Amino acid sequence: MKIITTAVMSTFLLSAAAMADDGMSMPAHQTQGTAAAQQSYQSGMDKMHHNMQEGMTSQNPDVAFAQGMTAHHQGAIDMAKTELKYGKDPEMRRLAEAIIKAQQPEIDQMQVWLKKQQK
Repeated sequence: MKIITTAVMSTFLLSAAAMADDGMSMPAHQTQGTAAAQQSYQSGMDKMHHNMQEGMTSQNPDVAFAQGMTAHHQGAIDMAKTELKYGKDPEMRRLAEAIIKAQQPEIDQMQVWLKKQQK
């Protein structure tokens, strides 16, 4: 489980670094919106990573999965919302909408399951 978490975190950190590098080469009129989008992505990823790590501390592997994946899916939704706020490409905006539509019901399902486990 720790290897998967490390791999996921590494991927996101590399993505954030790549986005930061891309911001350096943009024209001045684009950097203000880009900086806000990058800040939003980074904040969302930091929150997601923290919540995933916290969720995976459970001794029950099913609970750890549900808690970790809930945080992971919420992170994806937060990123999709950032795309909808700042993104311009129609294909990426449609993908962001599809991510929200697909992953929110899965979050809801995992949260209901987790509540049942607490009884």
